[in-house]
Amino acid sequence: MEFPERVYTKREVKTARELVNKGYKHNLTVEGSPNFEQKVNEALELVKTARYYELLRTYIRKIMEIDGLTQLRETEVEIWANKFAVENPVDAASLFIQKTNHMKEYLEGELYYGGNAEKRSVEKRIKFLEVLKEKSQDKSVKEECARLLQMWEDSATDF
Repeated sequence: MEFPERVYTKREVKTARELVNKGYKHNLTVEGSPNFEQKVNEALELVKTARYYELLRTYIRKIMEIDGLTQLRETEVEIWANKFAVENPVDAASLFIQKTNHMKEYLEGELYYGGNAEKRSVEKRIKFLEVLKEKSQDKSVKEECARLLQMWEDSATDF
């Protein structure tokens, strides 16, 4: 069984879910300008540091540069990101994990968008930052994780 080119129909989603459940992993590719690819690869190194890389490549096939809004393209199994989304590698890494969670929920047939789903995916993003802060040996990465975690905590109290 081969991973579907698109994951849109019930059959395609079912096939993708079955493959993922059997341990399927994508050969993750990055497509964009040299600067974009460099920034994404820096973020992916942080994903590896936090030991989330296998999760990411289970659910994401490609990270592609676009000029528009950064988004998960569920049917293509891709993250479309603009140059601003990857400027900060720590934040980009956490964004990739957030989008990975969306894709996971999409394949599992859960409601992967809207209030509760967004809350769950932000929680995954925050957890990733906590794990990266703990596992990284790089002082600047630890400091950036702390800054972003504080920002998320501050924004949660703004509601």
